[in-house]
Amino acid sequence: MRISKRSIDAIAVPAKDTFFWDDTLKGFGVKVTKTGKKMFVLQGRLDGVVRRYTIGQYGSPWSPDQARDEALQFLSQLGRGIDPTAEKKARRAQGSISDLIAQYVEEGMSHKKPGTRRLELALFKRHVIPLLGKRRIAEVTRRDIQKFMLDVEAGKTAVDFKTQSRGRVTVRGGKGSANRATDLLSSVFAFAIELGLRTDNPVKGVKKFKLKRHDRYLNGDELERLGKALSESQRNGTSPYAIAAIRFMLLSGCRAGEALNLQWNWIDRDHNLAKLPDSKTGQKILLLGSGAMALLDELEKVSGSPLVFPSAIGGVTPISIQNVWRKIRKLADLDDLRLHDLRHNFASSAVSSGLSLYIVGKLLGHSQSQTTQRYAHLAPDPMRQAADEVSTLLQGRIGAHAKSKAAS
Repeated sequence: MRISKRSIDAIAVPAKDTFFWDDTLKGFGVKVTKTGKKMFVLQGRLDGVVRRYTIGQYGSPWSPDQARDEALQFLSQLGRGIDPTAEKKARRAQGSISDLIAQYVEEGMSHKKPGTRRLELALFKRHVIPLLGKRRIAEVTRRDIQKFMLDVEAGKTAVDFKTQSRGRVTVRGGKGSANRATDLLSSVFAFAIELGLRTDNPVKGVKKFKLKRHDRYLNGDELERLGKALSESQRNGTSPYAIAAIRFMLLSGCRAGEALNLQWNWIDRDHNLAKLPDSKTGQKILLLGSGAMALLDELEKVSGSPLVFPSAIGGVTPISIQNVWRKIRKLADLDDLRLHDLRHNFASSAVSSGLSLYIVGKLLGHSQSQTTQRYAHLAPDPMRQAADEVSTLLQGRIGAHAKSKAAS
């Protein structure tokens, strides 16, 4: 198409970022994002390498005619072997990390899930910007990143204050936060390299803290105490939907978010499964055992809410179970048990029963086999079993020989 105001206005918002190219000026085009943003771009060659340049966003000040004129100037410079954005990149490289983060949030996080965005925005706000926000993009070194990690681990960004909405913000720092913030910084600097603001990633080669893995499983006695605590809480007036949500997590191995956002129309009773349109790993089929299905059969649907475990507000607002869980955990004397440990317990029970890691990974919806590998030590060990059998066989023969000699 010929790029003009009329043709650009006629472009519908696509399902994914899409380029529309001008049919008269080669390389001149419009990138339309899935959020509806429209950006003028130019694609050309510099030193034999195809490069793409952003001219500006459609609208004030960039009209199609102005963008076309700019594209012609870019092409002229490319023809002479000059990077038309070199000077601009040099100026931007002198900008601050806060400026870079603002651009990353706008352009580099559009594909991320809401929960991931919230977590990363909190890491930026509470750790990265306070410690590195004023530093120039081009000046940050590997040593700066290492010091950043040490400062977060030491609690230099820790805060604890009440909010106007009667809430509370508590930031402790620690090794886990330091590692997560550093991983996020690595993505930010990779974004800077894509923009031509740096040629290296200062996070590369930085050693992260070794964290103690929290693998918490329930033994028979603990499971019994948890069951009694759930029943007692329900008898004392706790929301039956909150209790049912916790039981469902225990019986299905699903994540808390998957359970609390579960809708009735996602459940396929003919095949005992739930078709989740979205999860941590994308679309997911959640296979449900007879115990989980029996629990669902006992629940009553709440009018006006599609959720299996609705809140008192109704609609699509999920029920909050954190306070309920804390009380149940205390009642069962399981203070160190997290909600996510119910998923670990499901997995450990499956592996211990003899199911293969492949099957357990499918049940949990793991996208990578390495994730399931953490439960490998719980699986029956065929080598150990073989050693036991051979040892028992030989012990029997030795014993029989010893007895015959003693008898003689």
